Amino acid sequence: MLSAEWEDPDVIEGRRSWLSKKLDIFDRWFLRLTAWYKKVIGWALRHRFAMAVIAVVAFFGALAIPMAGLVGSAFMPLQDISEFTVKIETPPGSNLEYTQRKVLQAVEIAKKHKEVAYTYATVGGQGGAVDEASVYVRLVPKHKRAVHQDEVAAKVRAEVRTISGVTAYIQNDNFGGGKQIQVQLTGPNTDVLGVIAQQMADKIATVPGAVDIGLSSKGQRSEIEVVLKRDLAGQLGVSAGALAGSIYPAFAGVESGDWIDPTGQTREVVVRLGPQWRQRPADLESMPVTLPFSFARGVPGDIMMGAPGTVTLGQIADINPSTGPAQIQHLDGDRVVTVGANVEGRPLSGVIADIEKTIAGVTLPAGYARKQGGESEDQKEVFGRILLALGVAVMLMYFILVVQFGSFVEPIPIMASLPLSLIGVMLAMLVTGSTLNLMSMIGVILLMGIVAKNAILLIDFAKHLEGTGMNRREAIIEAGGVRLRPILMTSVAIIAGMLPVAIGAGEGGDFRAPLGRAVIGGVITSTVLTLLVIPTFYDIVTRWRDSLMNWFRKGKAPTSSHGAVPAQAGAARDAVPDAAK
Repeated sequence: MLSAEWEDPDVIEGRRSWLSKKLDIFDRWFLRLTAWYKKVIGWALRHRFAMAVIAVVAFFGALAIPMAGLVGSAFMPLQDISEFTVKIETPPGSNLEYTQRKVLQAVEIAKKHKEVAYTYATVGGQGGAVDEASVYVRLVPKHKRAVHQDEVAAKVRAEVRTISGVTAYIQNDNFGGGKQIQVQLTGPNTDVLGVIAQQMADKIATVPGAVDIGLSSKGQRSEIEVVLKRDLAGQLGVSAGALAGSIYPAFAGVESGDWIDPTGQTREVVVRLGPQWRQRPADLESMPVTLPFSFARGVPGDIMMGAPGTVTLGQIADINPSTGPAQIQHLDGDRVVTVGANVEGRPLSGVIADIEKTIAGVTLPAGYARKQGGESEDQKEVFGRILLALGVAVMLMYFILVVQFGSFVEPIPIMASLPLSLIGVMLAMLVTGSTLNLMSMIGVILLMGIVAKNAILLIDFAKHLEGTGMNRREAIIEAGGVRLRPILMTSVAIIAGMLPVAIGAGEGGDFRAPLGRAVIGGVITSTVLTLLVIPTFYDIVTRWRDSLMNWFRKGKAPTSSHGAVPAQAGAARDAVPDAAK
């Protein structure tokens, strides 16, 4: 802390080290830079309108970059974490053995790639469905391979799809674990939803960058339809619930105890009809259904086919083979079928925009609706909250500056430095090929607190010099020369600190890279424009304020009977109250 008061040891001993001589060269160069910068500020103050136009054009030009599609947006940044999961679906109704054979083929395909370290396969999906499986693929570390994780995943997915009877896609690593794009169709009838969803899936398949397209209903599954003969069943006292309870054990099975196998392991025993008895309607028609006791005693003889108190299923129900959706889902109380897709080679926002244009021509019947889910919905919700938080932060910053400067006007040029940082954010995303995502938005929030300090340093010192009696123009120029060094020092320190993050080295480093790139780009442009535009804005705003105050005083000043302004009023007119500054 006292080093600023101590003399340089080299100066005391009368000699200069090599480093000190080099620093002297830098100091002389910086003094020349400071003198040149003062001339630039003088030129900017003489051409205030031109500087304002340059700032406004640059700002709206930056906003036009994402609108033109040059910089896309996504919910999460693209990252390489040396692992991915291949989801495998076999045709509806496939048994465990069939799915297991297909998974083993997929594992062998994945292991052929030299970038793959090992795999881990799991058969069985949500709800115990044996027609679903997943293959976890672990890659060698990032620095030991020359290709990105997504390239390896795309190759494995394409090769797995060559297996007959298999649908494969890459599971996204978002919060929900589903596909990135989800077009949700809601309505009362599942069959109608399936038809509409298939039409949209065919159109989405033509959009560049859309891959892994599929329906949440997973196609049609063969089933046995049992329709109760309600009149006859009602006479016998058999309700739909009782019938379902009688059929359920035959198909789903019922636990009947435990069994200790030869290895000594205890296993649960579930008894149900064999597969050959659960597939043909003719066999199901002879299944006995137990009647309630009060009705069993009075059953006519021509109906009795089995043991006392029972009837066959074929007598009280029609049994026909049929097909139905493999999966039925609900959303907000309505049936929903989701058309899912992933993105490859393009930003998420660009693919979604093309999908919306493509499916806009699909007419929905009355009572049916469509909306975007998946990452698109998550992105809209999270970005909305981030923008709200950003707006609150900017408002609080303004009120703090009002208290600090004692004026509602002087903080306005400082707040003008905030949007100037967005120019660098867009340019950084454009140059590095990044997208506007969650991490880059966090970088924007950090920027709002970083870039304002340059304008505060400059304007606060200019106001101090002006308070000592210096002319405003001279005070601005002198403040720029004095504050140039700390402004550049802090900016260079921030850029240097963010460089490792922006490079994105190491496992998962590219996930944080957009944050560092946004901060670096914003700091560079905000520093350059702050040094030129903010002094100009400060001069313009204070001139307007002084002119308005002078006009207000002239209109309100009391006059004598001859129309002359008293000396006291004239003196007060030339002074600007501190509260108005």
